[in-house]
Amino acid sequence: MSDVIRLLPDSIANQIAAGEVIQRPASVVKELLENSLDAGATAIRLDIREAGRELVRVTDNGKGMSQSDARMAFERHATSKIASFQDLFTLRTMGFRGEALASIAAVAQVELLTRRAEDELGTRLTINGSEVGEVTTTTAPQGCIISVMNLFFNVPARRKFLKSNETELKHILTEYERVALVNPHVAFSVYHAGELMQDLPVAPLKKRILDVFGKRMERDLIPVGMKSPITNITGFIGRPDGARKRGALQYLFVNGRYMRHPYFHKAVMAAYEAIIPQGTMPNYFLYFDLDPSLIDVNIHPTKTEIKFSDEHAIFKLLGVVVREALSSSNAVPSIDFDRKELIDIPVYQGPGRDIARPAVDLDPSYNPFKEKGLSESTRSPRRQSPDLGWNELFKQFEAKRDMEKGTSAPAPTEELFEIADLPHETPTVSPQTSTDSLCYIHRGRYLVTSLSRGLALIDYHRAHKRILYDRFLANEAARHIEQQPLLFPEVLEFNPSDAPVVKRAVEELQTVGFELSSLGAACYSLLAAPVQVVDNAADIVRDVIHASIEDGKSTHEQMLELIATKVAEYQAIPRSKGLTIEEANDLLAELFASDDSTYTPDGKIIVSIIDEADITRRFD
Repeated sequence: MSDVIRLLPDSIANQIAAGEVIQRPASVVKELLENSLDAGATAIRLDIREAGRELVRVTDNGKGMSQSDARMAFERHATSKIASFQDLFTLRTMGFRGEALASIAAVAQVELLTRRAEDELGTRLTINGSEVGEVTTTTAPQGCIISVMNLFFNVPARRKFLKSNETELKHILTEYERVALVNPHVAFSVYHAGELMQDLPVAPLKKRILDVFGKRMERDLIPVGMKSPITNITGFIGRPDGARKRGALQYLFVNGRYMRHPYFHKAVMAAYEAIIPQGTMPNYFLYFDLDPSLIDVNIHPTKTEIKFSDEHAIFKLLGVVVREALSSSNAVPSIDFDRKELIDIPVYQGPGRDIARPAVDLDPSYNPFKEKGLSESTRSPRRQSPDLGWNELFKQFEAKRDMEKGTSAPAPTEELFEIADLPHETPTVSPQTSTDSLCYIHRGRYLVTSLSRGLALIDYHRAHKRILYDRFLANEAARHIEQQPLLFPEVLEFNPSDAPVVKRAVEELQTVGFELSSLGAACYSLLAAPVQVVDNAADIVRDVIHASIEDGKSTHEQMLELIATKVAEYQAIPRSKGLTIEEANDLLAELFASDDSTYTPDGKIIVSIIDEADITRRFD
């Protein structure tokens, strides 16, 4: 029998490695950006076409490579970062495995243009699925320009598992943000289909965070800083009132590298315990700097899972530094010892100093009652409890009972309570056709009305939300939404990594009366809105777009329902306002005319019915 074990060809081995390292276009972006940083680049440009399927190009002004280095860089395990085993424990560079370029070249068509500062001419190299093509000498700027085209062209099974362009672009921008946030000393720019999406100049860390996520975050950031023999921790955490249910910005970095670390995340959340609502998440941007020999970044191909030699000690330090930052910024309740406007109390100098006793003049004959012409006998008697007039109250009930039986009874001269009629028919009759009141308002929040089944309790705030929701969708279907220009247009900023989702949501908003103008880089100017919601237009647009980002709303019908829900939330009658009986009657008539009068658009109950049998059982 012949031997069956043999070495894999390099091309197949590279494709297998690519399965671990290159999972989608975002993986290519991450590896190329990190290579540029390792080359000492101070300005990096990222170009994307078709969400990375067609093109990913990274241009940098780093050191560049010689022709032989350019050729060697695409070989498996070729690296300039590792010379001995001990180098694995002193890593400060992003890449070191020597797998990235070989893996990329195995599943794409690659073109490299590079030149060192000391060379007059550069090198142009092409690779097609691990097969080296042309290697020529040509003119080139200093640094590297590497273009990755037609990703997974030779692995169609991998290509068909890629998501939509919007999803893949979001992943690309997420990787780009992680690199940009930890390298504020480097200028970045990103273009999609030739259109500038974001331009980040060199800036301090806080300015870089604001440039990436918008100036609206400025008041939310609390600085963090602590030095210790184990690790230095710097960065920013978010104020408790900025916590979100979903979509919180949470970033951990160690020695310039993004990482995922559930244990350290738990330390941060423990510091916020009891000061943020349950189910919400705070923002944080935390940077760890420690001896590379105390961490192991070589446990996962993407190098985002990192092992620490003393995680428990860092866990405790992290909890302390977050709590201290929250306390010092007055983000949590604390005892305030501010001396402003306090009385200046002199310091006690000891028994040697003679302190005079303060003199107080008293008039023992002073009587305040005599001063005002009053005496004990002429003072007002103690206030008595008011007479509630229970006899009059019972007369009202008797009069009410007689009226229901068709008999007449004299009405009391003074009513202590306002009693509304409870009808015996379902409230499908228009209030204008009945002389009796359709409902009773309980505690200014609930409407009580009679149905054939028993008594119905209605939350009128939720009922109005249901009515406004149905009315908005009906007006949209009939194209009856009236638009009104805003007196002062408002600028709305969103996260550039969410640009594709924001663009789609804006297009849907414009179909229902909102007018927005793009200012570039996921920034829009709100110019007009439906006339009913002009006062809350900016808040509604923000809520709709953030909900679309978090919930993944995509279809036209889903977006319309989301917009209608937000409009109804902002326009519904608040519970604190209260209703008159006439308003309550009109509200009930419109509610019960709806196709769904039981639940709000977000699934909360509107009507609760107490069965007639239950009512009867209470008096048995």
